[in-house]
Amino acid sequence: MGNPRATAVEWLTSPGLVPFPEAEGAMKVRAAAIAAGEARELIWLLEHPPLYTAGTSAKDKDLLAPVRFPVFKTGRGGEYTYHGPGQRVAYTMLNLKDRGSDVRAFVRNLEAWLIEALAEFGVTGEIRPGRVGVWVARGGGREDKIAAIGIRLSRWVSTHGISLNVAPDLSHYAGIVPCGIREHGVTSLADLGITASMADVDAALARAFEKRFG
Repeated sequence: MGNPRATAVEWLTSPGLVPFPEAEGAMKVRAAAIAAGEARELIWLLEHPPLYTAGTSAKDKDLLAPVRFPVFKTGRGGEYTYHGPGQRVAYTMLNLKDRGSDVRAFVRNLEAWLIEALAEFGVTGEIRPGRVGVWVARGGGREDKIAAIGIRLSRWVSTHGISLNVAPDLSHYAGIVPCGIREHGVTSLADLGITASMADVDAALARAFEKRFG
């Protein structure tokens, strides 16, 4: 067999709603195999049932409704976020040793990936100093978050990744302070008046990934 490192990134799309513990366990196994040179890098596209996850910087006071949905503590960076139906989660299991070993550059590339994908739908995604993720200016000084980023590194292989709001129930965010930011809200493609299927979004993500990561 050839060297897995020399082959293209694999893409996997899971139907239905994938339980978070199942996804987290699978990520750990795949990341270990990637680090050992035994598996290809992977972009895993999926949706979760409604849930909240807490990153390593999460504050108890930002969990406003602790019994509304299941809450999972994770080893990713960041604070509280929501995952649920209508949101495209892309778990990125990439080997940073082969990609410059620069964590800040990797996060910038994740942001740029999302911005380029959003541009295909006529949405201007922007980044803000001190605020991880991608934002949309709504006018009148209002800014809403449309995509979140949170990663974990083990032996220079990333897990977790990005989430892009396609058409989730935005009221589900009311149970947390998303990413610890109280001054701004959240939005989605549907909230912006854009009708896009998950397949449309996946295709845009694939094209933008090729431009950004090769």
